[in-house]
Amino acid sequence: MTRIHTHSISLGLIGSGVIAWALAGRPLTVDHDLKVPLNPMGINGGPYGEVLAMAMQGPINTYSEIGISGQAHHHGDGEQCDGHDDHASRAKSTPAPKHSFKQFLTSLEEATEARTNPYSAGEALKRYLRRQAEDKLRFAYKLDPSHYGNYNALHFFLTEPAVSTRPQLTRAAAKLAEDTIQYSLKQENDPRAALTAAAAATNILQLMFDDSKSTAPMFSTQQMRQFLSVLDYSLARYETLAKQWDASKNWELLSPQRITECDDRFHFMTKIRETSEKTIVRLESGLQHQAGGEPQGLKVSKS
Repeated sequence: MTRIHTHSISLGLIGSGVIAWALAGRPLTVDHDLKVPLNPMGINGGPYGEVLAMAMQGPINTYSEIGISGQAHHHGDGEQCDGHDDHASRAKSTPAPKHSFKQFLTSLEEATEARTNPYSAGEALKRYLRRQAEDKLRFAYKLDPSHYGNYNALHFFLTEPAVSTRPQLTRAAAKLAEDTIQYSLKQENDPRAALTAAAAATNILQLMFDDSKSTAPMFSTQQMRQFLSVLDYSLARYETLAKQWDASKNWELLSPQRITECDDRFHFMTKIRETSEKTIVRLESGLQHQAGGEPQGLKVSKS
């Protein structure tokens, strides 16, 4: 059999497969009981999704910084933060010839983010850039719901009226936190996911504490303690998985900066946990002399 015939057969099989896939896939896309868009190649929530979620941090930061402050923050070797031209400093930072091509590529990347308009960004542009950042955060969150930075940034966009372009009710932010807790606590091979679950639990507690200041609170202190226990479980799970990483030497695969981040986040969550318990105790003491049943409201399930 000649090579041309072999290629013809291969192309014919590929074409047949594409046609069969299109015919079989159409009933799935028109089925309203299925959630679309579907997860192509299993990227969302998969290993490649985790890598893409981390890689998107740069563009997201650029959009959010311009959208909120009106200008991007650039980091460059030898550049002055105030924008003044310091010839002595620039002379010291002049790259060697062997690095000139690398510097050229870096300058091209920075050019895509540089503002050439001498006037500050208007409100319409700021809103557009915030919308871009919010969309990218949603996309990055779907890639890896257990990513600590992406989840907290998306929660911030949802709950801050001055930042969000699609203001969400407490119910939507709580649902996002619940989904994050459920997903993160299922991760058995990475202790960092447990810290994300802990952060989601603290965010739900904060929403409940803010609601307690209203004239008709929707959450009871029993519901608050429910998520305090979720926070405790998440922190305990982190310690357990962290010890497993000590034994398997997996911590050595991370940079010292990432390890420090995990330590800082764990200690921060521990302090938030202590403060949350004190707040619940204070609210319980204030309710002891009040008559009536417990306030009704959102049903937030424990994961």
